[in-house]
Amino acid sequence: MYYRRLSDKEILKGFRQGDSDIIRDYFYGYCQIGYNIFDQRYQLRGKQNLDFMSLAHQYAIYLMEHDWKPLEDHSPEVSLKTWLINGFRFVVLDALKWYKKEYGSITFEDYLMSFDMTSDNLRLQFNRMVEDVCDHVPMERKDRIIILMILKRGFKGKEVAEEIGITPAAVSQRYKKLKDDIIVPYFRKNFDMDLDMPEVMDKHAVVYADAEMAAPAPCGTAPSTDFFRVEKATIDYMNQKKTTPEFITSLQPNEIFVFGSNLRGMHGGGAAYIAYRKFGAIMGQGVGLQGQSYAIPTMQGGVETIKPYVDEFIAFAKEHPTLTFLVTRIGCGIAGFTDDEISPLFEKAHDVENIVLPPGW
Repeated sequence: MYYRRLSDKEILKGFRQGDSDIIRDYFYGYCQIGYNIFDQRYQLRGKQNLDFMSLAHQYAIYLMEHDWKPLEDHSPEVSLKTWLINGFRFVVLDALKWYKKEYGSITFEDYLMSFDMTSDNLRLQFNRMVEDVCDHVPMERKDRIIILMILKRGFKGKEVAEEIGITPAAVSQRYKKLKDDIIVPYFRKNFDMDLDMPEVMDKHAVVYADAEMAAPAPCGTAPSTDFFRVEKATIDYMNQKKTTPEFITSLQPNEIFVFGSNLRGMHGGGAAYIAYRKFGAIMGQGVGLQGQSYAIPTMQGGVETIKPYVDEFIAFAKEHPTLTFLVTRIGCGIAGFTDDEISPLFEKAHDVENIVLPPGW
């Protein structure tokens, strides 16, 4: 147990060196703080796969795969503790999404929190999305001001009330109605708001590790080196299979992340958000290759409107045999299609060796 305070730099160094004391006291210690906070809001305890160690292990595996670098990518004004807990929140929200029977859906406020507002690029992206709502949905001038002031500029209800000459209570009531009737439906329809959080982990490895461990490590203790070796071997084995992994956290130089998009190219959530944050997707580009990702529009109508873009993708893949295209379950999130509806579109892809499809497709 450390009795002196370590700097963020010293803590990160300890993480990379596998210092069990530092990992126990700081990584698992910080995650425990976050877990206690999120448990109060989401009632995590007692639910399958939502216990502290399962969630913390998922986070640890992801960070180790990336040499702990995601913990360095933060503003100097944000402490390592705050940044680490915020990253752990994404793991919790992702796990909750898969716990549908008990939890239901994640709130619009949680979706907004998935935008890291300390990032200028994400702030610009989000502002454009808000402006898009105001530009394309008929509404009164006061309603437009309320949306722009609260969501884009961050004003409080009292400040908005003073600006437009109504009471704070009236602002609150109008904003709630706007959110329920206009904002949330518009985001769901146009911005892939299926609430898949960007930093997702590999659940298969966690299940495998649970079977290997005779007894789970007590809360606050770090897992053994053997645990991480088993996890890494499991991940490597699964990534060798000729199907797209359920969760993709990194790519080889020749691999392309194929995701479902919208024609506007507003990559606001789900796989599109992952593509934007991690794999070079370009805001405003809704079709084709961009960075290490490839966009196939799925939000513009029925299945028949998706087929031409799938055919175009298959032809593109044939023309680029040195690249491997990892196709995600496009159209099966917020777009509302089923696997049985989308998978037949990829029938011609079965004979294309450099196209990898999801299990069952």
